[in-house]
Amino acid sequence: MTAVLLVVDAANVVGCVPDGWWRDRLGAAERLRDALAAYAVDGLPEGALGPSAGPLEIVLVVEGAARGVGAVPGVCVEAAPGSGDDRIVEVVAARTPGRRCVVVTADRELRARVRALGAEVVGPRTVRP
Repeated sequence: MTAVLLVVDAANVVGCVPDGWWRDRLGAAERLRDALAAYAVDGLPEGALGPSAGPLEIVLVVEGAARGVGAVPGVCVEAAPGSGDDRIVEVVAARTPGRRCVVVTADRELRARVRALGAEVVGPRTVRP
């Protein structure tokens, strides 16, 4: 079974919690990356993506001041050269046809763009309770 592709909009997910992330965007993105790594093998908590979520291939898309974030085991980091939303759409479009893909974002326009490509969408609280 192929792992579910989980594409995370770092700026949107980090920005959903007013914890001072704006003072250290790079550090906030690194903390999110590290939290996501725990989900790579076991998947998200029961029910977050349905009963068959299993292991995940996680792609964290960063932009702006967070571009310096590096990958860790379980989390690939894509540094968007421009718009993070555009890079997320590219990642979704480039996946193997038919592969389950879930995008984590609250951005309405991005949600519509990736749904048009067949991706599912969940909100930031799915990965950042």
